[in-house]
Amino acid sequence: MAKSTVRYACQNCGAVYAKWSGRCANCGQWNTLGEQLDAKSAEASAAKSGRAITPQAINQKTKGVSPRLTTGISEVDLVLGGGIVPASVILVAGEPGIGKSTLILEIANNVARQKPVLYITAEESIEQVTDRAKRLGLAAGKLALASSASTDDIVATLHEGGYSLVIVDSIQTIATEQVGSSQGSSSQITNSSQLLIRAAKLTQTAMILVGHVTKEGTIAGPKLLEHLVDTVLNLEGDRYGGFKILRSVKNRYGSTNESGVFEMTDSGLKAIANPSAALLAERQASDGSVVVATLEGSRPLLVEIQALVNKTVFGYPKRTASGFDLNRLNVLIAMLERRTKLSLSDKDVYINVVGGVRITEPAADLAVCMAIATAAKGMALKDDSVVFGEVGLSGEVRRVQGTESRVKEASKLGFKSAIGPKADKTNSFIKPVSNVRDALNQFLSK
Repeated sequence: MAKSTVRYACQNCGAVYAKWSGRCANCGQWNTLGEQLDAKSAEASAAKSGRAITPQAINQKTKGVSPRLTTGISEVDLVLGGGIVPASVILVAGEPGIGKSTLILEIANNVARQKPVLYITAEESIEQVTDRAKRLGLAAGKLALASSASTDDIVATLHEGGYSLVIVDSIQTIATEQVGSSQGSSSQITNSSQLLIRAAKLTQTAMILVGHVTKEGTIAGPKLLEHLVDTVLNLEGDRYGGFKILRSVKNRYGSTNESGVFEMTDSGLKAIANPSAALLAERQASDGSVVVATLEGSRPLLVEIQALVNKTVFGYPKRTASGFDLNRLNVLIAMLERRTKLSLSDKDVYINVVGGVRITEPAADLAVCMAIATAAKGMALKDDSVVFGEVGLSGEVRRVQGTESRVKEASKLGFKSAIGPKADKTNSFIKPVSNVRDALNQFLSK
């Protein structure tokens, strides 16, 4: 049988070499050469050694799917699509100190009331995890703890069976002896993940992997890690306070349009039943304060946006945004100067989204513009209204999705109207505006 020919291709420019070297001679980048099989020889080898697959009709009956494991936390079940699917692998990532280990320990404790659970810690000792469990008041009888940094030992434990859920904290701190590189390297993360995922599928064991993030906010390790697992959950928020949001970035067994809202307390992370009311509980209506009706996944959320406008003391005005994209803020300020009578070229502009929430959808554009205008003019909204709508460079207010759910949430919390784009269906609750100038002229008062 002909042996497959291995070549080395640069991951940056695509140049191919017969031997590996530390530096690509074509583009000059270091450590970018990776193994690549010769397509013709690899295909010929696979055709001889492989076996033909026997397909089945799509309507043919298959083995029934086992029921999901409920986590005992309504917000987590919502994000997962109803619970943990047996034999699925879930990756939970977040910044240091955000509450990943606390959330995972609470899930393990709740599931252990139904099924046996194994919590494997590679970062902390068993005593540290036990102390955290006592501090949180968790003591489920079927929850077992183990400390190991060996992927091979974890795989052997999985094959012994007996556990419905296995948690590995974290994937960046374990290593397999089959790979010579150190813990946390791309090759270790890739190979360890593949071994764990294959073992979980073969033994029908659900698995949760805890992942680290880089300083840029992305999951540490190769992008392949996110492709290998079934579900990717990100825990976001301010590590020093405010609300934490659990987002589903990828989910093979449910929707990625759901998110859960939590608050860190002395007894752990607690789900917020009505996050809009909690976010607006301490609001004081004044100039620079506007409530935006935003969407977190498919859930409507009312959040206060605060703006502060001061005369700059430097030659170049300062723009600062917390919870909002700074580049988008600069675009909106430029649009306001061009399309309205506001003069902001000599003003410092500060924007803050209250509660540690980060808004990324364009529906917050109109609210940010109105908050800046009220702060600059010392004015406030005429009515107790919420605001939403995307703003174009010409100052036009564009439609956004989920109008009905936004309006329903605002009405439930006692707001009298909503300022936004004209809806497809006639709705007396919405006061439509066509552009930013009309919105400022109609709904601002001293």
